[in-house]
Amino acid sequence: MRHIFSLSLILIATSLLGFAADPTSTRYSNENCQGSLKPYPTPQEVYSYPDSLTPILINHVGRHGSRYPASATHCLAMRRALQTADSIGSITTLGKELLKLTETAISRANGQWGALDSLGMAEQRGIASRMLANYPTLFNNAKINAISSYSPRCVMSMFSFTHQLSRLNNRIELFTASGRSHSVLMRPFDIDASYAEFRNANEWKIPYDEYTKATIPTTALKRVLGDKYPYEQIDAQELALTQYYVIAGMSAMMMQCDASKYFTTEEYNALWSCFNLRQYLQRTATTISTTPAEIASQLLIDLITTTDNATKGDGQYSVILRFGHAETLMPLLSLMRLKGCYYLTNYFDTVARNWQDFNVVPMSANLQIVLFRSNKGDYYIRIDHNEHPIALLPDSDKIYIPWDDAKEHLMRFIPLYYQIM
Repeated sequence: MRHIFSLSLILIATSLLGFAADPTSTRYSNENCQGSLKPYPTPQEVYSYPDSLTPILINHVGRHGSRYPASATHCLAMRRALQTADSIGSITTLGKELLKLTETAISRANGQWGALDSLGMAEQRGIASRMLANYPTLFNNAKINAISSYSPRCVMSMFSFTHQLSRLNNRIELFTASGRSHSVLMRPFDIDASYAEFRNANEWKIPYDEYTKATIPTTALKRVLGDKYPYEQIDAQELALTQYYVIAGMSAMMMQCDASKYFTTEEYNALWSCFNLRQYLQRTATTISTTPAEIASQLLIDLITTTDNATKGDGQYSVILRFGHAETLMPLLSLMRLKGCYYLTNYFDTVARNWQDFNVVPMSANLQIVLFRSNKGDYYIRIDHNEHPIALLPDSDKIYIPWDDAKEHLMRFIPLYYQIM
């Protein structure tokens, strides 16, 4: 028994040492390896609030719902490669299955690239329904303001959300608007000059290229294209990422696809981690640059200002809705330094364990700042990320924070330049 016990300890220690020695190793589920292409995970729990608090305002920032692939680029590239493999007799049986799947995806998405699909509409309706059920008093003879970016999938997300609210309570007054005039809040990545400079400088690409070169497996690609494919004529790692993107995006367009047929757990995690790292480096504060997060400063100022106005009785809306993109939320959540959404490191191979896009910005991801008034007349906020309350202040697990404390905390993260604009 002693020998068995000693052997068990050795195996456990070896396992732990091996895990610690490889900071890139993860074993997330196939569902999570869809990354930011993952459909919205419906909350399994409804979070109530104390009877001593009365909701006054909801400030909501949401990503559009599940959609067809943003463009035809990846599907077409994958189809070309598979067709080439087929024409030279190299394609495998699994490759023929992937070719058929890719052609079906292209056919279904044709004319609808990037458009919100019925799943995305249902996701938005679900969030709206739960919001109204949780805070019914905010919707009684209430005025609600909603804006979206000019992107059609964001506009449709807004309409799906607000239409559901009106179906559930037709006494609501709804004011909706969309367009490029809202880009300063919803699409700062399009218009912010400092961000354009950051993207063009490509400093973020140095660690990204180093990581992907060492990490991207091509084994899954070769299992579909076959041994005779002319790999020397292509960038096999780039095509492997294309294969990942095509398969990972199937669920969001409501197509059945068993990823385990194409990827081992290790391959899927490795490919996801590259996709994840790119978003982390481009869209959040890092040791390379804080610019990607700071472009959300105007949006954070708007959230603070509208919440503060409500505490002074100056707000005319009980619910304020905003609909944008993953690229809208990632900078905002990072700027606010919310748990799981903000991570600084010089070791970028540890990002996959500490910042996961499938948690931060799945389809229909959202941030809700709920303002409450206590029986004593004091104001508190609760911050919900994807409808789960999270702590705001460091070194505290409290989810109900005095508004003055929260405001002071959040204002610290806004560069002075934006505060005096």
